[in-house]
Amino acid sequence: MKNTLICTLGTSLFKPNLFGLPSSEDYNNWLQKQPKQDQDYLSLDLVTKLKTALKDKDWEHLAEILAIIPGTTRLCGAEINSITDLIQREYCTEKCLLIFCHSATEEGENIAEVLYHYYRIQEYPEPEICKIEHLQDREPKLFRTKGLRNLAKEISRFIRERNADFCAINATGGYKAQIAIGVLMGQSLGVPVYYKHEMFSEIIAFPPMPIGLDFNLWLEKSGWLTALDRGEILLWRDVEQDWDERIETLVERINSNDGDVYLELSPTGQIFHETFKGRFESFRDQVLPPSITNNQKQQPRLPDHDWGNARQLILNFLEKIVFDFPYVRACRTNYWNPDLSSISLFRFKGEEIEGIFSNGTWTVKFIVETSANTQGQKSACIADLNQMIKD
Repeated sequence: MKNTLICTLGTSLFKPNLFGLPSSEDYNNWLQKQPKQDQDYLSLDLVTKLKTALKDKDWEHLAEILAIIPGTTRLCGAEINSITDLIQREYCTEKCLLIFCHSATEEGENIAEVLYHYYRIQEYPEPEICKIEHLQDREPKLFRTKGLRNLAKEISRFIRERNADFCAINATGGYKAQIAIGVLMGQSLGVPVYYKHEMFSEIIAFPPMPIGLDFNLWLEKSGWLTALDRGEILLWRDVEQDWDERIETLVERINSNDGDVYLELSPTGQIFHETFKGRFESFRDQVLPPSITNNQKQQPRLPDHDWGNARQLILNFLEKIVFDFPYVRACRTNYWNPDLSSISLFRFKGEEIEGIFSNGTWTVKFIVETSANTQGQKSACIADLNQMIKD
């Protein structure tokens, strides 16, 4: 059974549930509108106490009051309702670790705090609370370009840390796009995803995706994807000639104020990258070529032209590649520009592996000789070397 449940959070506990609590005069009319099975638990005294705790922003006391009534009560909100149903159906262990991914809003933080106290009162392990930067509704552009990507990153991180075999995702709460990311992320990583609409009688599991993602494409384009993931500025004019239409849906074009167009990972691109980055880490030793003995490795050397202050930095970088990566035999430079800035990455150049190293003012390019005998092994080397730049 799963012992870690990653939950996206919305604000249904506040809106409309607790914000819609009635005055004493309207209590009877309000009670009649509640589900029949809930009405016995919703006394006027309980409603009054909830309203007071809400007004005082006493989130711990609010959680204590909610804990009095069953977690299936609709007033408790979508998150508690779905977690209760999910555990009752034994999709997760009874006292599983709960991870709450909330929006970068005041209400999101408050909901997460209420839920934290609610489950601590019920003697769950201490829940983890994760604020998703830029996941907010004030700036739609940031929500789309940053917030959803950050959500994909955090969910992927939790799954890697906790092991996919023991994780599940409850994608019930939050913005519709947030729920969609949770679903796609879980299905891409082979983690079950659950959802409960307020009108559903029970929580449902999403069926597995009938399609696969292209691992070989990730291996081949890991340089661009890794550079974008770490926040490098990638201008469209710099990559247009070598563009591959297969990664079109993985990026977004952003128009800058100076007229340039630069690229960012799209939310789908972030999911694609996180999926295969984790998969590659799991079985990298199975796809990389054999090691080369130390007496077969060649000490990097630079031609005797003027390298300015960059010579030693470049030599140190090339030595790290040759001697830290067992399958690398040698590196030889083939390009130098003291006045060009570039992103740093590894890629295919024809049938060879080319590295690009830049400090933001100069750029050097070099060929990496390895023990790889097949295109697949070379692709694996490229992916592995690109992870080195990220680190």
